[in-house]
Amino acid sequence: MLNKDQIKLLLPHREPMLLIDELIDIKKLSSATGILYLKKDSPFVQGHFPGQPVMPGVLIVEAFGQTAAALTAHGIDKKTYENKLVFLMSVEKARFRNPVIPDCKLELKIESIRSHGRVWKYKGEAFVDDKKMADAQWSATIVDRK
Repeated sequence: MLNKDQIKLLLPHREPMLLIDELIDIKKLSSATGILYLKKDSPFVQGHFPGQPVMPGVLIVEAFGQTAAALTAHGIDKKTYENKLVFLMSVEKARFRNPVIPDCKLELKIESIRSHGRVWKYKGEAFVDDKKMADAQWSATIVDRK
């Protein structure tokens, strides 16, 4: 298990854009579960939508990507990702099945499908209380920080 401080050593994201609080069930370079404790006072839900807060779908996809980036950075040599950034390349088959309402624990179960050089492909499913909220496939690449 990795806590938020350990995740910050792997990812350049910071609040309010760091969207995972824990990384659990880690299988090196294969799969992991990111945990986000979504609160009513999270900046992005306060304006989406006032009086009926919902986590934006695009941020669920971002949380998938951050979970995958943390899994990958945790499993590879630090020199490979030092001074690098991970960029999303494509999102496929994204489906939003149920709204993610705060206060909840969002579980982002991701799996690496394949990698080729600096390009990685993943799939993921998001759950709240064992109910599927969203799923997607995406590709990302590791690039030099400029």
